[in-house]
Amino acid sequence: MKTINENLRAITYSMDLLIPGFYFWCPYFTIRIGGARPDDNPYRYPGKIHSSVGIGIVLPRYKIFTTYQGSYDA
Repeated sequence: MKTINENLRAITYSMDLLIPGFYFWCPYFTIRIGGARPDDNPYRYPGKIHSSVGIGIVLPRYKIFTTYQGSYDA
């Protein structure tokens, strides 16, 4: 079973690369419909979401709607 941090990293990766999907996160669970797991080759994806609760929707043609307004940088 994946940890919350690994799931948040997948959400961060997907929203950072504008991969279409629906994303929801809170301190106790995450929901990711669509998106992708981070490709850690040749290095580990370092992005983080610095918000404890949020929702994001990425539509095809790179349309993003999210409650998160911060940086994905570590």
